[in-house]
Amino acid sequence: MGNLAEFEHYLEHLCEVLSRVDRGTGLKDYCRGLMLPIARKSVEPLAAYSDPLHVAAKHQSLHHFVAKSEWSNSSVMGRARDWVMPTLGLDSGCYWIIDDMGFPKKGKHSVGVARQYCGQLGKQDNCQVAVSLSLASEQGSIPIAYQLYLPKDWAADPVRRKAAGVPADIVFATKPEIALAQMRQAIAAGMTMGIVLADARYGDETAFRDGITELGMRYAVGIRPATTVWEPGHEPVAVKTLAMALPPQAWRTVAWREGTDTELSSRFAAVRVRPAHRDYLRPEMRPEEWLLIEWPEAEAEPTKYFLSTVPSGAALEQLIFATKMRWRIERDYQELKQEFGLSHYEGRGWQGFHHHATLCIAAYAFLVAQRLERGGSKKNGARPETPSLPADYVPRGSRTSAATCAGLDSDAAMPHRASHRPQASAMPLLWRG
Repeated sequence: MGNLAEFEHYLEHLCEVLSRVDRGTGLKDYCRGLMLPIARKSVEPLAAYSDPLHVAAKHQSLHHFVAKSEWSNSSVMGRARDWVMPTLGLDSGCYWIIDDMGFPKKGKHSVGVARQYCGQLGKQDNCQVAVSLSLASEQGSIPIAYQLYLPKDWAADPVRRKAAGVPADIVFATKPEIALAQMRQAIAAGMTMGIVLADARYGDETAFRDGITELGMRYAVGIRPATTVWEPGHEPVAVKTLAMALPPQAWRTVAWREGTDTELSSRFAAVRVRPAHRDYLRPEMRPEEWLLIEWPEAEAEPTKYFLSTVPSGAALEQLIFATKMRWRIERDYQELKQEFGLSHYEGRGWQGFHHHATLCIAAYAFLVAQRLERGGSKKNGARPETPSLPADYVPRGSRTSAATCAGLDSDAAMPHRASHRPQASAMPLLWRG
């Protein structure tokens, strides 16, 4: 079966969880548009390329499907997840990766937008932030849960909540709390349990690490230099202070591969410690776990710190391999934003934000499965013809158009800027030929 026919079969697979048959047309047209190599993938361009001769009508129907129609994000994402899972090879190693994605935004009316840390910019700015849980293996990864973080001011503002359609059961939750809820839902859905990976924004919170342990999973998470631990027979000490006092023989240079074909290397040390946090409230000290420290030769001090509950007998190479698996999702973020238009949604509402993200992830999931079925090959597949637009077509909202597009967001996403994250190798679109 060719790629195009297989994709149509996949779309039918997704449509099986829609509560109404007529919603299938919207899902199929939206996902087909997301697969096309067009620059902008907000609703109106998708409508223009989906039905060039009836752009206004198609725009209205797609906008209703993504912004107003009642269908389950978790059900559609679950179908996408089930399609990819057999290709991931989770039996040889499973990882649950927690991270968040920031979307720079102008204005203040788009749901959840606030001045906060934006990973894409590497600083505080006006943006939306969504927390994601990805399922990963050595072969690949795919997001399986995705939720917008609602800042306190938004969560406590009934007027803005109503205008953006925020569900009544959505209350303020920190990003680590959202991540733990996503993990509980994944366990309830029967997902293969694995090692949880996250950066210091999550791993530095004791409650987050304790929550992972209570779920019955191990972790390898980043922490900040000031995080304190108990050394055997000593007072609590900051991990940076501990690292700087280690003898030269504690450090080893180890090579690894960080989600690419390129071999990387750095200097590491691993020490057994007990995390220190409000120990006076506990009847006994916390169990020992690994403190992994990375100190590149060229740096004046250590650059990264991790706490991990992988078994005490784990080799240094195994610890490093687990922590570096977190960068597996960098390709996911890059492709979802640049190739599948994850940051292109222009509506202001809660439902549209999540519906658009679900469909972007669903389209991307098919590409991931196709690549893994080819043994990781990046060879491009056949590409369908992109429909030609009428000669007199003018995008709604452009300066040369008197018409405005109902439902489009004046708080549109800012142009893409360089991320502070390391660049991952790009994965070609299924139909880019």
